[in-house]
Amino acid sequence: SGVSSVFPSTLVPESSQLRSAQNCSLRFAFVESQVRWLNPLFKIGDEQKLKQDDMYSVLPDDRSQHLGEELQGYWDQEVLRAKTYKQEPSLMKAIVKCYWKCCLVLGIFTFLEEGTRVVQPIFLGKMVSYIENYDPANSAALQEAYGYAAGLSACVLVWAILHHLYFYHMQRVGMKLRVAVCHMIYCKSLRLSSSAMGKTTTGQIVNLLSNDVNRFDQVAMFLHYLWMGPLQVVAVTALLWKEIGMSCLAGMAVLIILLLLQSCFGMLFSSLRSKTAALTDDRIRTMSEVITGIRTVKMNAWEKSFIDLITRLRRKEISRILKSSYLRGMNLASFFTISKIMIFVTFITNELLDNRITASQVFVVVMLIEALRFSSTLYFPMAVEKVSEAVVSIRRIKNFLLLDEIPQVNTQLPSEGEVMVDMQDFTAFWDEVTDLPFQDHDC
Repeated sequence: SGVSSVFPSTLVPESSQLRSAQNCSLRFAFVESQVRWLNPLFKIGDEQKLKQDDMYSVLPDDRSQHLGEELQGYWDQEVLRAKTYKQEPSLMKAIVKCYWKCCLVLGIFTFLEEGTRVVQPIFLGKMVSYIENYDPANSAALQEAYGYAAGLSACVLVWAILHHLYFYHMQRVGMKLRVAVCHMIYCKSLRLSSSAMGKTTTGQIVNLLSNDVNRFDQVAMFLHYLWMGPLQVVAVTALLWKEIGMSCLAGMAVLIILLLLQSCFGMLFSSLRSKTAALTDDRIRTMSEVITGIRTVKMNAWEKSFIDLITRLRRKEISRILKSSYLRGMNLASFFTISKIMIFVTFITNELLDNRITASQVFVVVMLIEALRFSSTLYFPMAVEKVSEAVVSIRRIKNFLLLDEIPQVNTQLPSEGEVMVDMQDFTAFWDEVTDLPFQDHDC
């Protein structure tokens, strides 16, 4: 099931034209990477305005009932395990058990993708070195240069394919998790007991379904860069040491300081997300109560008082969101500046140490540091931010799923031939035009 979720079955179109074009049940990875299954839809859209019947139906594996019941099964197992060992159940463990297989496969894609980015500077350095030491009589060196050029081209091609393939399928994983959790929240809301209803509000449930679950779409895309970013830093540091020696440590020290700072930002994101979610719950609950009792508000002319109340709540919520935006802006600013600072510090240190450097080494050093630009200064901070927010959302959803439910009454039906209802001195009446209610029963 893990591999099938990475390479899903073909979407089934609603219209007859698309059904004939999409009649196979499984799709190969090469076709998926080209997104060729959209071509019939583009063709119809070019000929006429798209209608609802032209849209693809939802894949069976993507339906909310299937996804929700699958995750619910792992959650029920986790709750049972926690009761056995007298521990608190963990929704995180249930999610990991449900989706670890497909995430593992996509993690391999991430490793290969970022590996090609690290190898590219090596091929480029070899090509520049060949030009530096050009010898027309050395045919062996020319053949090696052709090999390096082919290797560089292959790395670029592999990266282009794996990069988009990874993000596409990780977005599908995030979508599946969001749909599954929405299904669980909805089913849970229908089973809440009277005492549990007093511990939650409609506003909180709406906030869980509209806000908290959206974190899963975002965290899925950058999840693997939590480990890929530091691993790539180690690999690049080793290659830089081989090229220019200890001068590289000055530039890498700048990056390590940034990574530590971004880890601190992650804790701040988690704290701000908790406070923002609580304020959002309060605001939505207040708005729901105002809308429910709008007649009373109008009759007593309380509009101004409630406007002031809701405005204060919204301002508190916006203040937390602004703080998160400031931190997010600082993370994004590092993406545009850190690689230039690292290159500057590295070459200044190399010059102060009186080390000789060649053109090929300059190209290799610059490209290796630029290879870290996306994974370590953009995707890693985004991963820290989104994981911190997702942890808060998972904790809020878990607390909701642990609320008391209405006791399930198992009605034991009598076996065939046994009496279900025994009535004595019973009188009944009904309308003449209706069927007799007991015409098929013995009384």
